[in-house]
Amino acid sequence: MPTAVCWLRRDLRLHDHRALRAACAEADAVVPLFVLDPALVRGARVSRARLVYLSDALADLDARLRRRGGRLVVRHGDPAEVVPALAAEVGADTVHWHRDATPYAATREARVTAALDREGIAHREHDGVVIQPPGSVLTKGGAPFKVYTPFARAWRAQGVAPPAAEPGRVAVPDAVASAALPAPADLGASEADRALPGGEGPGLERLERFLDGPIEVYDRSRDLLATDGTSRLSADLHYGTVSPRQVWAGLAEADAHRAFADELIFREFYHHVLAAWPETAATEWSARFRDLPWGGPGPELDAWAAGRTGYPIVDAGMRQLAATSWMHNRARMIVASFLCKDLLIDWRHGEAHFLRHLVDGDIASNNGGWQWAAGTGTDAQPYFRIFNPVRQGERFDPDGAYVRRWVPELAEVPTRWVHAPWTLGPLEQQAAGCVLGRDYPEPIVDHAAARQRALDWFATHARD
Repeated sequence: MPTAVCWLRRDLRLHDHRALRAACAEADAVVPLFVLDPALVRGARVSRARLVYLSDALADLDARLRRRGGRLVVRHGDPAEVVPALAAEVGADTVHWHRDATPYAATREARVTAALDREGIAHREHDGVVIQPPGSVLTKGGAPFKVYTPFARAWRAQGVAPPAAEPGRVAVPDAVASAALPAPADLGASEADRALPGGEGPGLERLERFLDGPIEVYDRSRDLLATDGTSRLSADLHYGTVSPRQVWAGLAEADAHRAFADELIFREFYHHVLAAWPETAATEWSARFRDLPWGGPGPELDAWAAGRTGYPIVDAGMRQLAATSWMHNRARMIVASFLCKDLLIDWRHGEAHFLRHLVDGDIASNNGGWQWAAGTGTDAQPYFRIFNPVRQGERFDPDGAYVRRWVPELAEVPTRWVHAPWTLGPLEQQAAGCVLGRDYPEPIVDHAAARQRALDWFATHARD
């Protein structure tokens, strides 16, 4: 009786699962395998919120498999040892998985492939982490794209295949042993770290709610910080509990839908960039901005991380992250610009802080966003474009609701001054119950002076 193994990682779902569907089509028995890799579960940049989400997603997937006659098999250890050992244990003819081109994943796949080859066990890779796999969208000269807009045109021109149907039945051999499904505590987290319900069921519900209404005004509401105008699908896409192809299938040609489609393609772009230039996971994509004398840890980085910079819109974003393990995308751009441009602190410190806290921490999107903000990446925000935190607040939080929610010290400050409370006089501060230096910090830098310092600094230290 032919047997196959389906090695699961960032594809914890049954819908649009090409690897699992192929395994079920080719074999009478299939073992869906998830390996708890200590290099990731115990990694220094793994957020506890993501671990809780993972615990939820594994339980949800196991329940769905059981309704189809199967179950999830969980093992602990190095995948390069566990995957071939399990395949040999069950007499598998083939191991299937979805290709993941991020640096650690690609290295891990190569090690698993080599181990399977040594054992004489076949393996097949499928596409499912992103819609168009890295290396498939290239310039006319056959090179990876460096700029988003032409990438998006070429990406769209390829078309998108419809999602694959769910497998009808998944028959798992009874004798295959499995470790217990991990509870959050088993992964070093707790219920207090929960950011949102994880798994395919909750993810598809979030997708349905978004497509049932909020997407129709997405182009107008997505940047308004106090409005629930985004999809909140980022964690689901990161763990693959919702397929990006399934999301794409729900979109229409309306402007609002197209604006959201552009964000999906941006996610693809950053995966393609990181696959083409894996070294940029740790260094600047642009050679011109390598070896810049960035600042490092110290009081300013601590103030930024704690939401105590004295700039309300920056502090609101950082406190939202600390409280919810998520931050609005507009706020992510604002706080990143402030760290890199106003404070001249190395973007890698901000990138690592985000990964340690975000429920949706995805190395490709996170790295791409931080390098964009720092001006060092592909298609980056130019170094001379520096967000003014006051103007950003006034534009994207015009009534101050976002700031007042996350920075309650400013709750009584009139809207006119809520994004620049230092402009209040002493009596006005007393009346608002927010005395600077006592109830809320003075700005740690003067933005106008910091902006000029950044312009001079980049111009002086960038390579010609």
